[in-house]
Amino acid sequence: MHYSGHWLAPFAIGWLLWRDNWLRTGAMIAAANLIDLDHFLADPIFNPDRCSIGFHLLHGWEAALVYAVMLAMPHWSIRAFGLGAIWHLAVDYGDCVMQTL
Repeated sequence: MHYSGHWLAPFAIGWLLWRDNWLRTGAMIAAANLIDLDHFLADPIFNPDRCSIGFHLLHGWEAALVYAVMLAMPHWSIRAFGLGAIWHLAVDYGDCVMQTL
């Protein structure tokens, strides 16, 4: 579920919202997965028991505010990246919730 949320859903979102240019938009939404580069700042880099929301720099509420502001930008690629970053946080949050069950 997690990886399909990060890599397949962006193209479905692109198709739903930007049908004329869904492949390019889906790629931009998927490119927002680059926010996971902040995992390299953590020790250990990957911990399957760690919730990334609120732990990693680009997975916090401050970053989420920046991503939300990106939704109001005039260029489609900035809006798509912001949407992708918010979607990324939502998928990661779903994992955090599942860890508590």
